[in-house]
Amino acid sequence: MSCLWDSIAPSGAAISGEFHGRGASVALAELAAGSTFGTALESLRGRSVLIATHEQLPAALALVELDGVARRMVLCTPDLTPEQLAAVAATAQADAIILETPSATPASASLAPYVMTPRPVPGPTLRRASLATEWILLTSGTTGAPKLVVHTLQSLGGALPTQTPSGAQSIWSTFYDIRRYGGLQIYLRAVLSGSPLVLSSPGEPTVDFLARAAAGGVTHISGTPSHWRRALMSGEAAVLKPQYVRLSGEVADQALLDNLRAVYPTARIAHAFASTEAGVAFDVNDGLAGFPQAFVDNPSGKIELKVVDHTLRIRSGRTAARYLGAAPGVLASDDGYVDTGDMVELEQGRYYFRGRVGGVINVGGLKVYPEEVESVLNADPWVRMSLVRARRNPITGAVVVADVVLANPASPEAPDTPDAVKSDLLEACRRNLAPHKVPAMLRFVPALELTAAGKLVRPNA
Repeated sequence: MSCLWDSIAPSGAAISGEFHGRGASVALAELAAGSTFGTALESLRGRSVLIATHEQLPAALALVELDGVARRMVLCTPDLTPEQLAAVAATAQADAIILETPSATPASASLAPYVMTPRPVPGPTLRRASLATEWILLTSGTTGAPKLVVHTLQSLGGALPTQTPSGAQSIWSTFYDIRRYGGLQIYLRAVLSGSPLVLSSPGEPTVDFLARAAAGGVTHISGTPSHWRRALMSGEAAVLKPQYVRLSGEVADQALLDNLRAVYPTARIAHAFASTEAGVAFDVNDGLAGFPQAFVDNPSGKIELKVVDHTLRIRSGRTAARYLGAAPGVLASDDGYVDTGDMVELEQGRYYFRGRVGGVINVGGLKVYPEEVESVLNADPWVRMSLVRARRNPITGAVVVADVVLANPASPEAPDTPDAVKSDLLEACRRNLAPHKVPAMLRFVPALELTAAGKLVRPNA
């Protein structure tokens, strides 16, 4: 795979695919006879470039235009603070920044600003790949400076299908931002298959995005479990008529998979495991939480899994090359495996995700994985989502507490009092969990905060 443009516009072939943003759309064929950089595209050759637009549409176009031209493309998400953006620029040795408005302020005076036009400006445009561009993704940590992860187009998209199995056209969309790994995978699936892509917008209300996706005829759509819980809570999830629903980025519990099946009875519902560093490891298509033991014992293709000290490790050709930085840290071990930091447990021939290594709650020396407790709470039909966290305790060091969002508290079928639901939830925890895992306090909240990556904001345990 030489560069993105050569992959979607081979010599003599018709160019298909289009991007639909919030308020504007651009067909990829327009890039055959023009550029969003006007006559300045060639001056970006060989440079390390920050793509720092607010909306996703200009970023989607910039990736096509700059792959094979820029030495390095850094995919900056709009939630970065000015200080974080400056640190990213320094680490990436960036000398140019892509903006969508002239009023946007570069992170550093040393960055040459390039302002994109809303759509390609017609004119002679020579598209020539001269470099194997590095694609730099940022890890989705919630505090401090994110890590910069080095990928290539091959590691990101080399294993992706270039058409749907049926041959029919797909219309893709994702709740994710395409500048994050989960969203970028959907972006590349759409672009490489010549399919339309409906892009979300930063801060866009869930109901508005669902309406746009439905109006665009979206057939294939992805998001985190938290994205999908919000969609279900909105009451408008059914406006979509998808053929394929995909979850990734967080643990997909059985209750959520069942709820999505109820709303989308004819769709193929899959949950995938991937990380920015390790790439996509596998898709689970059987409608069940967790993944089969056979994925570890009998690897297929070029992806190998193993479990060491209850954490999942991955080795594949989709793994990133390295971290950028003066003290970048180790991305993979000497044998090529990436430690994902995700804890798994084998039960009756199936592995189940229990949570992150750093998210364990210590209750008097006994471990509690928040996601395990949440899966019990979320199984109740009156619960849409929950967050389990630690609260300090002078005797045990910590106790488990839970915040719960009810699915439809205004329903006429809802229990008469919240206390009845709370009693049922605590009783379910006592039946299914060890005593130290049962929440010492449970409260109902109207909503739970999500990170910019669409994941639950989890306080340090």
